[in-house]
Amino acid sequence: MASRFRAARAGVAALGAAVTLMTTAALPAAAEPVTGFPDGAVDGYHVNMGSGKLKEILAKLIGFRLSDGSKLDMYCVEIRTNLDHKREMQEQPWDSYPAADSPFHANRDRINWILHNSYPVVERQALAKTLTDKGVDLHAGLNREEAITGTQAAIWHLSDGVDLNRKNPLPVVGKAFDADVLALYDYLIGEDNVGIGDQPTPALEISPKELTGKAGERIGPFTVTTTGTIDSLKSELPEGVRITDAEGRDLDARTLESGSELYLDVPADAPDGETTFEVTAKATVDTGRLFVGLGYEEKKTQSLIVAKASNSEITVKASANWTAAPPVETSTTPPPTTETSTSTPPETTTSESTPVPQPKANESDLAQTGASVFAPVMIGLVLVGAGAGALLFLRRRRRA
Repeated sequence: MASRFRAARAGVAALGAAVTLMTTAALPAAAEPVTGFPDGAVDGYHVNMGSGKLKEILAKLIGFRLSDGSKLDMYCVEIRTNLDHKREMQEQPWDSYPAADSPFHANRDRINWILHNSYPVVERQALAKTLTDKGVDLHAGLNREEAITGTQAAIWHLSDGVDLNRKNPLPVVGKAFDADVLALYDYLIGEDNVGIGDQPTPALEISPKELTGKAGERIGPFTVTTTGTIDSLKSELPEGVRITDAEGRDLDARTLESGSELYLDVPADAPDGETTFEVTAKATVDTGRLFVGLGYEEKKTQSLIVAKASNSEITVKASANWTAAPPVETSTTPPPTTETSTSTPPETTTSESTPVPQPKANESDLAQTGASVFAPVMIGLVLVGAGAGALLFLRRRRRA
């Protein structure tokens, strides 16, 4: 009995492993995101954004090195979380901002407006002119530290719901700089900020990431979207499989552009198979794109947002799989033949004196099936008798 239980448990474990394997295999292959690490910073001033550590927090324009070596400038959108400079980060859509209850979700269009209308997208001289045109008397123009500090403080106000202390905005530097930072802060969060609601386009994307089809079909379309130019299209295709457009014409990197649709043309005699292809482009990681730390759920790190667009070499992947076409069934039954005869077959006559034999009805009125109905009855009686005999034997043994 124990061996049976062990076998049963082994079967359940094997079934669970099989289900896990099937579930894992069914997951779509995700496109490789744009990734990188925080790398250096240009400091602004310490600002007073509340109490505790926020009373004297350093505003920065954070450097960020992408996987291809190019650099971006970033601002922080998560003031209460420390930045882990060793943690890899990946590009994410706005909806994937990790704090569900953050003001970022309600204010992200206004944050995007700040990024497109302040430093470093707008040079300091042009930003200073905008403020002076509004009647602001700046202290010797707008220096780099003031531009960074006022911009970051305005972003924190919208992303984290904190306010710049108007009585003591810059607790470390002299009072002469307070008015400049306050003027920029008020402009960026004021009535001029009408928001930019459209989320920046991903630098490079293939959609969908995975498709399934059958041999003999064109599997697709896969749509390529990019803010740049496509450099290469690479794949290791099984024999006979081609990358084509909707009409079956072969495609390569020279014929791909943003919005192109491509298909995998699988021959009808192909066995079950799968393949992955990748597209590489020199593309712009746009202002306003969000970057979140890998493994954020296990250990938080500060989320960052792109302060100024930058060109980078980016690669994304997609995959397809297919099943073989079912075999064509062929009939093995020879076609019927038609016989012709010129003679008339003899008629069969029956003598009135010889009765035609009639089938004898089954006396039990049961349909004949070719097996006797008494056989299973007898087997049942034998089994009942054997059981009764065994019971009687056990009772006698107990008395003895």
